[in-house]
Amino acid sequence: MHRVDLPIFYWVNRWPEAWATFFRFLSEATNYAGVKIFLVTLLLTMMFRSRNARLAAIQALVAFPIANEITDVLKQQLPDPRPFQVLPDVIMRVGGTDSMGTASAHSANMAAVAVAMTLNLKWWGAPWIIIAVLTGISRIYCGAHFPGQVLWGWCVGIAVGFAVHFLWRAIETWRRQRSEPATAGSNHAE
Repeated sequence: MHRVDLPIFYWVNRWPEAWATFFRFLSEATNYAGVKIFLVTLLLTMMFRSRNARLAAIQALVAFPIANEITDVLKQQLPDPRPFQVLPDVIMRVGGTDSMGTASAHSANMAAVAVAMTLNLKWWGAPWIIIAVLTGISRIYCGAHFPGQVLWGWCVGIAVGFAVHFLWRAIETWRRQRSEPATAGSNHAE
């Protein structure tokens, strides 16, 4: 994989320094208090909107930590070093870490959110897809992950987002079917 990873990594990591502020922000956005406040406000606002908006927010809140935890497990079980841990000429635009880079948690988290938003809000999910893609690219640009690790993260996030959505729908269907016989039986008793 690194035969394909290295040329793409170097190409993205060497993009103009003028883009650093934008990509560094995307790479580290959830570390900023203002971004956290904005996201919490957005999710709370969605909770009081339409049923679909509420489902999107809840499913995103469920999928995000699951995707993050899966990437942490992958990093422990299938260790794959980050670019700055093995390449001497990486342009580092974010702080380093001792953790492995097997699957990008940032990419997985945003992909899970994007899937939850898209499956529930249809075309309103497009901005979230763009954010997920740019977040993954930012992790390469900032020197934190190889492209394959970002792709791995996206795959984890997409799988988790779909799993949460369809499991949610299956539980709703099961609950509805379970309550229907009781409702139907009470109509006959009258």
